[in-house]
Amino acid sequence: MLIEKIRKERGILGREIAACGFNLGTWGNISVRINENSFAITPSGIAYELITAEDIAIVDLTGKIIEANKKPSIELPLHSAIYNAKTNINAIIHTHSVCCTAFAVARKPIPAVCEDMVQIVGGQVDVAEYFLPGSKELAESAVIALGIKNACILANHGLLAVANNLNEAYKIAQIVEKSAQSVIYANSLGGVVELSQGDIDFMRNFYLNEYGQK
Repeated sequence: MLIEKIRKERGILGREIAACGFNLGTWGNISVRINENSFAITPSGIAYELITAEDIAIVDLTGKIIEANKKPSIELPLHSAIYNAKTNINAIIHTHSVCCTAFAVARKPIPAVCEDMVQIVGGQVDVAEYFLPGSKELAESAVIALGIKNACILANHGLLAVANNLNEAYKIAQIVEKSAQSVIYANSLGGVVELSQGDIDFMRNFYLNEYGQK
């Protein structure tokens, strides 16, 4: 029942992400940890509006298929590497949203200028070194770029958002895309003013420990 619920939720969120314009066609991917040994991931090469719950593959942390009627995303090594490296991460969303992709092709980090972004991410969004999609090297580069933060840019590719649950990962993807757009607009007005590390640390701690209904 848990796996059925997870599969259904992944399919619904994938369609919502596509409807928002975060992913076009069949690009981008979503996964969620099921337990300490396995996770669910979207299939390769299927438009989000066509993905059914049964199309969501179940794999172990080495990337071996446990149950699937469709081939998993090409970025399976990327998701597997993150789950193995970060036991506190239970959900991953990779998008090709326009403004984040602009930073990706420029290979520039999204600076720490928006309060909501530094709260939810932990600082500026860094850029992972470029490697081909689906490669082990890309997976390793992304883990390094993430560090202790909740998002990174994949060079010439897109955004990676990670969190302890799927709703939080989606919120991170939304906030980072909004922040990327804000920076692009602000640069047309003469540039941005970055927040101090002290302010970033204060707001990050506040978000993690005091924000919302605890």
